[in-house]
Amino acid sequence: MTVRRSIVIGTGSSLPARRMSNLDFEGIVETSDEWIRQRTGIANRYIAGEGETTVSLGEAAARKALEAANLQPSDIDLIVLATATPDRTFPASAVQVQMRLGITHGFAFDMQAVCSGFVYAITTADLYIRSGMARRALVIGAETFSRIVDWSDRTTCVLFGDGAGAVVLEAAEGEGGLSDRGVLVSRLRSDGAHHEKLYVDGGPSSTGTVGKLRMEGREVFKHAVGMITDVIEDSFEALSITAEDVDWFVPHQANRRIIDASARKLGIAPEKVVVTVDDHGNTSAASIPLALDRAARDGRLKRGDLVLLEAMGGGFTWGAVLVRW
Repeated sequence: MTVRRSIVIGTGSSLPARRMSNLDFEGIVETSDEWIRQRTGIANRYIAGEGETTVSLGEAAARKALEAANLQPSDIDLIVLATATPDRTFPASAVQVQMRLGITHGFAFDMQAVCSGFVYAITTADLYIRSGMARRALVIGAETFSRIVDWSDRTTCVLFGDGAGAVVLEAAEGEGGLSDRGVLVSRLRSDGAHHEKLYVDGGPSSTGTVGKLRMEGREVFKHAVGMITDVIEDSFEALSITAEDVDWFVPHQANRRIIDASARKLGIAPEKVVVTVDDHGNTSAASIPLALDRAARDGRLKRGDLVLLEAMGGGFTWGAVLVRW
């Protein structure tokens, strides 16, 4: 029996021009390079400047992904853009990227699941491809969190950075087994009871303002490892595999301690974990595609590799995807 799969045929990424080190924060808030590294593993992040927005970064990442896939924008019939920091309340940033790319057919929309956005977006695009409603999709994670952090709060402003990553998915026929290329399984979760542990204190309907990011860091850390490993183990069970079968673990790049603790609990060897949080900080929905593009371009990701993606974000939302590269 053949099945329709969504295979990854190209990746791309884009970062703002300005690179901000931990030392740069010493004149802004009471902190130090040692304090930030010790608690987060972050050394640098990129901050959007004038003219750099979620849409412009998303467009640049999309163009690089299309180039890697040897495709033209006209070959795309679906764009799903994951972001919590759109250029405008509406229209969707995805529609603006569609326009910038010169695409006048198909459909485009945004996905809002905060840091889990890319996992939600790739799952959604896969469903459209498997249903036959789309043949090729651009899945983009793009964020400018520097625009919503409180630059006087040292517990949060040091964590986040800006950037965008993208993948091109294409429909392909598979045999329905574990050896198929493409998205093999996805598992998504959410629990709104935790919404006040990580949130933005504004919004069009509630305050008429954009608001600033607020986080209970210890509470987020306390829940993160358990929620992440639970959904991953559920994915393993669905495919009758174990952590030993995974070639690469590409987690959301929130905090090095969370990444390391999750890998240890799952039994994934450190050398299988793709880590970019040290150089990018937490780029929310952009972090996984940014990491994927780096690993693809430096040769780590090879055809046939089994790649595990996972993320957890405000809400809480969380999820995992297993992809055969």
